[in-house]
Amino acid sequence: MNRKKYRTVAVGGTFDKFHKGHEKLIDKAFEIGELVLIGLTDDKMLKSHTKHFPIASYSARKKSLIKYLKNKDLKSAYQIIPLDSPFGVTLDDEEIEALVVSQETSSRAKEINTLRGELGLKPLILIIIEMVLSEDAVPISTTRIKRKEIDRDGRVLLSTKHK
Repeated sequence: MNRKKYRTVAVGGTFDKFHKGHEKLIDKAFEIGELVLIGLTDDKMLKSHTKHFPIASYSARKKSLIKYLKNKDLKSAYQIIPLDSPFGVTLDDEEIEALVVSQETSSRAKEINTLRGELGLKPLILIIIEMVLSEDAVPISTTRIKRKEIDRDGRVLLSTKHK
């Protein structure tokens, strides 16, 4: 049997307008972890977000995440856990060994390790993923998708090509 590098790996996010950048994060977690804990921002926590556009409900985002996972040939077990704080279970689950994050959220991961240290927990191995770029060499993001600058695959939409 091909043993994974870590027994338990965590990854988290809002995962709204599920796109190629989200796929890269999730895929990396499954590549290295036997058990993948996927923290999904819950609706209550979203109320504190400063986004300037509506975000899909927890159940809609979870459904799209599960759809993606079902289409993969996953060799790891997983759990989807509601995130009610930016830290999720990373501050109280001693079994987590690694955390997969994007460059954009790496400062939060470092904060998690500082807090884990204060709590007497081992620091997590941080796996920092480079942002996935769209056709125009700018990172794919939910914000850009909602602005209709790009699609979920990073293709520049016609309405923005001629501006």
